Order: sequence, then C-alpha cells, then structure tokens
Amino acid sequence: MTKFLLTVHILAAILAVGPVAVAASMFPPTARRALAAPGDAQALASVRLLYRICRVYAAVGVAVPVLGFATASNMHILGDTWLIVSIVLTTLAAGALIALVLPRQDAILTGLDTAAAEARTAPAGAPEVRRTVQLAMYTGVFNLLWAAVTVLMVLRPGSTTGG
Repeated sequence: MTKFLLTVHILAAILAVGPVAVAASMFPPTARRALAAPGDAQALASVRLLYRICRVYAAVGVAVPVLGFATASNMHILGDTWLIVSIVLTTLAAGALIALVLPRQDAILTGLDTAAAEARTAPAGAPEVRRTVQLAMYTGVFNLLWAAVTVLMVLRPGSTTGG
C-alpha cells in the first residue's frame, strides 16, 4: 500500500503542481505582452488560459498533501523533522498561491478585460507593468518553496535508504 500511495502522491505532484508552476511563471510575461497590445485578442486569450490552468490545477493540487499525509502515515514518519519542514513549506507555498499569485493574476486579467472592452489603443502604463513584475516575484517565491519541498522529499535527511 505504501508504494501505491507514494506513486500516486508523486504523480499528483507532477501532474498538479507542475502545470501551476509553469503557467504561473508564464503569466507575467504573457500579461505584459497583452498589456502592450490591448487590441490583441490572442494575447488576451493566452492570459485567460494561463489563469484558468493555475486555478484548476491549484484545486487539483489539494490531492498532493492529502496523499502525502496518507503516505507518511503509512510509513510512520509523520514526526520526522524533514517531513514537518516539508509540510510547513507546502503550507507556505499554498498560501502564496492562494493569497499572492491567484488574486494578482485575477486583477491583471480584469484590467486587461476592461482595456479590451474599452478598445484602448494606447499601450499600458507603468502601474500595470509594475503589477506584473510584482506578480513574477510572488510566483518565484511560490516556485522556490516547491523546489525546496522537492529537494526535501528526494534527500529525506536522516533517511535510512541512503537517498
């Protein structure tokens, strides 16, 4: 049962967190391109798609810690320090996504939708571009937290497996 849970946990992490990390990273530069060309329907559609990927896969990503807890419980390692640190980092990553990344993506997308509805032809100003830069920073924090969790999961300090 442990091998099954671990396999499903790893697959869920790859298939759920991976797309969020990639789409969230692509969002700021894609939004900047859309801001620079307010009439470009394709650019706006790309931003909408990236936002949808982030929202949907973030919801699916809830399975990752659920399966992780099930796996750790089955392995009797819930009290291991490396796992507790991983849980804290995972919580911080989820918090960054929910509180910092997704709301800013939504705000930028709303601004793009408004600009498109007004058929604005002037390129975006500095405040809109600054918001994408700030979003890129928060996305980087989210991705770094997940990278740290991944390293802990692979190295498992104190593990007797020699990994």
